[in-house]
Amino acid sequence: MRVDQRLGIGTTGGTLLSVVGQLGVHDVVRTAVLAAIGAVVSFAVTLLLQRWCRRR
Repeated sequence: MRVDQRLGIGTTGGTLLSVVGQLGVHDVVRTAVLAAIGAVVSFAVTLLLQRWCRRR
C-alpha cells in the first residue's frame, strides 16, 4: 500500500468515526423512518405511473 492510500484511508476513517460519535440514536431512527417513508412513496408513485401509462 502506498503512502497516499494509507493517508486517504486514515483521513476517511477518522472523519467517519468523528461523525458517528456525534450522531445520537434519535437521529439514526429518524433517518431510517424517513428513508422508509420515502421508499414507500417512491414505489407507490412508480406503480401509479406505470398503470397510468398502460391505460394511455
